[in-house]
Amino acid sequence: MKDKGVLIDSDIIIWILRGNEKVLVRFKKLFEEHPLYTTPITVAEIWSGARKNEEKIITDVFQSLEVLSIDKPIGMGAGEFMSKFSKSHSVELADALIAASAIHYDLRLWTMNVKHYPMLKKNQFVI
Repeated sequence: MKDKGVLIDSDIIIWILRGNEKVLVRFKKLFEEHPLYTTPITVAEIWSGARKNEEKIITDVFQSLEVLSIDKPIGMGAGEFMSKFSKSHSVELADALIAASAIHYDLRLWTMNVKHYPMLKKNQFVI
């Protein structure tokens, strides 16, 4: 099966902005090997905490990613995840929407917060 790409979570972008060398190297390698995506949720999360001196690098990072659309089926999937996991695993709406997007678009998720995504299987993550 051909790899359809990788969905980049907010925490990865935060580590890129902080200059984490290990994450930067991995990002560059993934960029060369796979299509990379993000969601409007991640865009909002990153821009909400942006500092003036980060605006250029944030813009550059997001220009290297395709931002996926979130539609009704993704919203319904996220709602199901919230219903199933919000109380038992403290899953929040943003993470439910990101997980539903990964499933809908058949992408692997790259995050360092695997515990936020109990609805995904191990093979659905970039490890």
